Amino acid sequence: MHPTTFHSLRAFVADYGYWAVALALLTESAGIPVPGEITLLLASFLACSEHQLHLGWIIVVATCAATLGGNLGYAVGQYGGRPLLDRYQSVFRISPATLKRGEEIFARYGAAAIFFARFVFGMRVFAGPLAGVLRMRWRAFTLFNFLGAAVWVTFIASAGYLFGQHWRHLLRAMQRFNLAVLIVAVAVILYLLRRYRRQSTPNND
Repeated sequence: MHPTTFHSLRAFVADYGYWAVALALLTESAGIPVPGEITLLLASFLACSEHQLHLGWIIVVATCAATLGGNLGYAVGQYGGRPLLDRYQSVFRISPATLKRGEEIFARYGAAAIFFARFVFGMRVFAGPLAGVLRMRWRAFTLFNFLGAAVWVTFIASAGYLFGQHWRHLLRAMQRFNLAVLIVAVAVILYLLRRYRRQSTPNND
């Protein structure tokens, strides 16, 4: 991700908090490729480092938004059918190989594939619409969609939170390291100055 885009996204999450998380996860799960995972990581990082958000509420909001988004994507795929999926594929430039692999996985593992699709960006985005197109049983889809969302959100949010904790430890370690380097540098400079003065002082013997 471009640094400017990253900073803009971070500012968006910082300004809108839970609403930013909900919008990103809802949109991504409905079938639009937005950076939902990065948004979730940023929100969790802010919860740890700046205490703007609470990790528990991030998990609740993100899980609900991802579950709802997945069901919206399912409804779109079910009512739009294969022609809509083909247009979707061309608009968002999803490779035929990726879509074919998704269809094969869904055909082989059924609704259980929805759970694992959460952990793969490409499949996470079009899992809902594809399940609707393939007429997957809605109850089974809803169950695994929720379970996948809950586990994936908890994992990613916790990772972001722990990263924030380690970031603070790293910052303190870097500060200590810089202080140590400063002390060593001053000691070296004083030693060199002292040695230079001794060499430049004429010997009276």
